Amino acid sequence: MKIVKSSVQEDESQPIYKGDSTVGEVCNPGIDFNIKYIDDIRVNLSAIQRRTATMIARRALKKDWQAAWLIKAISCIDLTTLSGQDTPGKVRRLCAKAQTPISRELQKELGIESLGITTGAVCVYHEMVETAVKALKGTNIPVAAVSTGFPAGLSSFSTRIQEVKNSVAAGAKEIDIVITRGNVLNGNWKALYDEVSAFKKACGDVHMKTIISTGELSTLNNVARASMVSMMAGSDFIKTSTGMESKNATLAFALVMARMIRQYHSLTGYRVGFKPAGGISSAKDAINYLVLMKEELGNSWLNPEMFRFGASSLLADIERQLEHHATGRYSAFNRHPIS
Repeated sequence: MKIVKSSVQEDESQPIYKGDSTVGEVCNPGIDFNIKYIDDIRVNLSAIQRRTATMIARRALKKDWQAAWLIKAISCIDLTTLSGQDTPGKVRRLCAKAQTPISRELQKELGIESLGITTGAVCVYHEMVETAVKALKGTNIPVAAVSTGFPAGLSSFSTRIQEVKNSVAAGAKEIDIVITRGNVLNGNWKALYDEVSAFKKACGDVHMKTIISTGELSTLNNVARASMVSMMAGSDFIKTSTGMESKNATLAFALVMARMIRQYHSLTGYRVGFKPAGGISSAKDAINYLVLMKEELGNSWLNPEMFRFGASSLLADIERQLEHHATGRYSAFNRHPIS
């Protein structure tokens, strides 16, 4: 059963997984703070709601096409464990899963053994960075570390800067930072810019993903403006949520942030990645986000260098859907442990 085409197709009904990326690693050096770029932002709430509602209703990916999009989704997952119960053994098992996210038998059934599919990254707390780096040695899978007082971002500024430096020194290739939400809620955009700029400097050459915590910013205008300021300050990715807020990723938040990415690219020529996180647990959700990215930003954002899911349980449901595609039967979740 061969389900993968050799190249990305412009026709949205075609499979999109290629097996490798045609886009180099994202790198956004940032630009000088410009209040005009922020003041000009206006979000039309009703238009956003209509767009997301109709987008879901008119998409129907079936059979081989659906399977191909789900394989693409796997390659874009930041396989994550952020629990007080994390242990070195649990992290090593997670890293093993990241290297072989689909069983060898299922890969053979789908005809995709040669693609070498892995997840996009493994995301852990700082204390587990060294363990993850050792477990992933010899692979191309990066370790991402949450930092800067994750998830609240309210520890002292010097502590947050040192956290970034410590994780970089331990071998993390990506740093997921959190912003001070109060700067957004008070409209203190220059303070937000300076904060994110300082974190970017501490990251050095390591990629920085900025979590703006969309569910805690009150309005879509704030989501859009926080996204723009974070990109101006040098964020390589913008990310919806920590996964620990009462409201995490939604298609409305994703649409607003994707359009800010498009606007920033138009203004500066720099491309910034996007990472929805929190509450994305079904294969159907994953496809909805991928379709949104394709329609709003195009095929060049449909790769792990430009798009990631922050997820822990998503992979299990994708595996179940792929197994059903291959065998006609659904398996139990407990047959697809993450770690």
